[in-house]
Amino acid sequence: MRVLPLLFVLALTGCQSAYYAAAEQVGYHKREILVDRVEDAQESQQEAQEQFSSALEQMKTLINFDGGDLETAYDKVKGEYEDSADAAADVSSRINAVADVAEAMFDEWEDELAQYQSASLRRDSESQLRDTRRRYDAMLRAMRQAEDKMEPVLKRLKDNELYLKHNLNARAIGAVGKEFGVLEQEVERVIAEMNRAIAESDKFIQTLNP
Repeated sequence: MRVLPLLFVLALTGCQSAYYAAAEQVGYHKREILVDRVEDAQESQQEAQEQFSSALEQMKTLINFDGGDLETAYDKVKGEYEDSADAAADVSSRINAVADVAEAMFDEWEDELAQYQSASLRRDSESQLRDTRRRYDAMLRAMRQAEDKMEPVLKRLKDNELYLKHNLNARAIGAVGKEFGVLEQEVERVIAEMNRAIAESDKFIQTLNP
């Protein structure tokens, strides 16, 4: 089997250690994989921001409902919640993929320090490892904090969707509207945290590609 098709199969099956080994056979090293996955995580966070904003806008439209088909309006709210849940799951998956390759890269780097014959080169590599690890930890912490902020948004969107499902009338819309301000604040917080995580990601990528 050729290496590129093998990479595709291993990526689908989740066999990461075998995937990294096969990737290195074609010159695609863990550092490059890490950069690609960080960029993928950035993209998923940007898409999640757009989706949460869209869900917020749809909820605002429902609250200001002024005639028409309530069932259709509810279906849109339900669809926005489902799309938001999918977007959040994708963000978590991308962050986990970053963490997986990063740990593999750092473990390999640590193990290979013992192979140096030059003490000065080994010390320099150890220093670079510590610095890269420190910057990575800051980035991952920012990513995880942004990830945590998604949960309150999803729970509130789900609560609204469930309440409207069983009480689809003007009174229900009014009740949901009273909590709209809290939802708006939670969406603003998650967007701010994601922007911070994206900025930390940019800094980390610069350390890998000076």
